[in-house]
Amino acid sequence: MSMLISCETKEFSSRFYSEGIRTQKTMELFPSLIEAFLAGVITLCIYFYSVAKIRTSSNRINRRKLPPEAAGGWPILGHFHLLRGPQLLHITLGKLADKYGPIFSLRLGRHRLVIVSSMELAKECFTTNDVTFSNRPKTVALHHMSYNLAMFPFNEYGPYWRDLRKISMLKLLSSQRVAKLRDVYESEVKAMISSVYVSYGMPIDMKNYFGELTLNLMVRIIAGNIEKKIDLFERDKWQKEIREFFQKIGRFTLSDVRPFLKWLDFEGLENDMKKTAKAMDSLLQTWLEDHKRKKNSAINGANNEQMDFMGELLRVIDSVAVEFPEFDADTIIKATCQTMMLAGTDTMSVTLTWTLSLLLNNRHTLRKAQEELDLHVSRGRQVQESDVNNLIYIQAIIKETLRLYPPAQTPPPRESLKDCIVGGYHIPKSTHLYVNLWKIHRDPVVWPNPLEFRPERFITTHKELDVRGQHFEFLPFGSGRRMCPGIGFALQIVTFTLASLLHGFDISTPSDEAVDMTGIFGLTNPKATPLEVVFTPRLSPLLYG
Repeated sequence: MSMLISCETKEFSSRFYSEGIRTQKTMELFPSLIEAFLAGVITLCIYFYSVAKIRTSSNRINRRKLPPEAAGGWPILGHFHLLRGPQLLHITLGKLADKYGPIFSLRLGRHRLVIVSSMELAKECFTTNDVTFSNRPKTVALHHMSYNLAMFPFNEYGPYWRDLRKISMLKLLSSQRVAKLRDVYESEVKAMISSVYVSYGMPIDMKNYFGELTLNLMVRIIAGNIEKKIDLFERDKWQKEIREFFQKIGRFTLSDVRPFLKWLDFEGLENDMKKTAKAMDSLLQTWLEDHKRKKNSAINGANNEQMDFMGELLRVIDSVAVEFPEFDADTIIKATCQTMMLAGTDTMSVTLTWTLSLLLNNRHTLRKAQEELDLHVSRGRQVQESDVNNLIYIQAIIKETLRLYPPAQTPPPRESLKDCIVGGYHIPKSTHLYVNLWKIHRDPVVWPNPLEFRPERFITTHKELDVRGQHFEFLPFGSGRRMCPGIGFALQIVTFTLASLLHGFDISTPSDEAVDMTGIFGLTNPKATPLEVVFTPRLSPLLYG
């Protein structure tokens, strides 16, 4: 009997021990299960709260007429998948405009976007509603890559933006300042011509040459003494960083859609943005320290080195920094120099690359441009800056290039400060505005045969159009308060560079093949592939230096 009791006791103890282990394991898993359950509940609550909020807002707004919303939006993410590529953004938006009309809306998570694709609506946005659309949306890319909005083009509309823009215009982009820089850009262009001459007869990647030209030029203008400064970094790496900056700053991340999705950075975009920003900051900091040493040196004093843009900023930064304590003086200088460096380098090289590509695909236009150069310059000397105003046909070539391939086919978005009306539709406060220049510049009602490259249109039917934002069928540099401030600066250098190249050489492609005109996804619109060009001198060897 006692043995039976003992066996039963052992069996009970064994079962109790096993159940205890299972219970313990269950208890150990319980917190994880609870956490997962709570995370799911919180996500669902946020989702349904967002949906309810949007519906409540929509019900309130729907009393007024909203622009039509494109179909295909996803829950939570909205139309995020359409805006990420791989198809170029302006093409995606252009196809949607064909379906929904010249004004329609998209959703980017919690944000509402309105896309405008006609000159009439663009005029309404940039005149009647210009102040309303004077802000910029705050994105993750801008946070990481613009010194947390210290780069004034991306800062909100207000005193900081106005003051830094004014200083940049006065110290770098004004017509008087551009005139003083003539020797700098003439010498850089002549150096490029000499380099091309040495390599004539062999294919040259002019996309790379133009990038190098504008980089050298902007380094000299921003930081002075290029021979010394350019050794501080690898030129190819710097060009790569500039290219990546514009590709990344135009990208949307999941954090822009819904902040709570930040941990789902599958592609590592935010990490890449931080690396690019750090690389650029390191170079700018080196330049700044060099300028500070020169400023404090009794030997150099008011040396010409301090006539560059960074030196000019150092002279006025104390009064600026006092007004805007949210940024320290060094950050303001670096952010403003980075703005000028990036904008000048990329927009000019992109425009030159597309212009030469179009000419190579339209050889009759190229020959006509050379005939103009022979008439006004002759083959007995090189092109000079004073010749530029007489080169009407070459100016028309650049305008036609800017129509078909503006530096940004869809310029950086704006954000509405308050409710407004566009095209009879109600646009709520905080709506992001996108103006699709690619669609406006190809409107067949305004531009006969819009896909054809016809510079003559800017000498005949569209002679009165300029690039300064007053003609809304042609807005390559934008319009209104937020338009590009460096128009005169860019056009002078681009025109002089193109004229010098066409005057000095006959130009062709290897095997006379057509140039690939594919672009890359990004804030600006660069050519996707190299531009291989073969040059043949057309002047006396003595004129190439």
